[in-house]
Amino acid sequence: MSTHASVPAEALYYPFHLCHQRTLDALLRRFHAVHFRDYMALQLTPFSGTTAYQDRMGDQFPELVSAGRLIQGYAVSGPLPDDIAEAVNRDLADPAWRCRFHEALRVDRRFQRGLFDLSHAVNIGTTLVPGPAALLALLNSTHQDRPYTVETVGRLSLRRTPLSEAYAFEYGLALVKTSAALAYTLRLCAAHQLVAATDSPAHDELLTRTCAREHIALRKDLVDRQGY
Repeated sequence: MSTHASVPAEALYYPFHLCHQRTLDALLRRFHAVHFRDYMALQLTPFSGTTAYQDRMGDQFPELVSAGRLIQGYAVSGPLPDDIAEAVNRDLADPAWRCRFHEALRVDRRFQRGLFDLSHAVNIGTTLVPGPAALLALLNSTHQDRPYTVETVGRLSLRRTPLSEAYAFEYGLALVKTSAALAYTLRLCAAHQLVAATDSPAHDELLTRTCAREHIALRKDLVDRQGY
């Protein structure tokens, strides 16, 4: 856990809209209230995007919502606002950030699962590919070195053939989703004076890199997730 002389009483959980109950329990021991965003469904172009889910953390713990200890309802879906898209593009142009992302994708199973469901065969473009083969292709170092922006990922979403370009789109979309989740974290923490809290070391490291590059002072908390 990060330590500070004066820690604000409330935290924002990131990068997802749900967390494990043991993580929530740990955060409620540290903070008076924990804030959650809604599911982030991105719209890259007028014709392409990701699907939203309506579940919220408070569905499982209505008593915490009533007591004011669990606060939710921050909308982060739809087209990326200009400032968020610009922040994402800065992450994607940062070799150090990109290196950390690719390494996390390579070694961190939880980080992988947050981006790709590779437990079975998956559609890459119009091709059904076994999950292990898809992961191997996504870990190719050519993706780490390829330039990406929000705009190029949007264009790739409209033309996912041949198969190599379909993989490029999937990798680029993972980059955009990861960076956008962090950019929204920074925006919400600044707007509501919240601590950025996570149980994902990979996302903590990526956010730390962004803050160092952008000279952003941010209070963070990392839950040591052991045994679950």
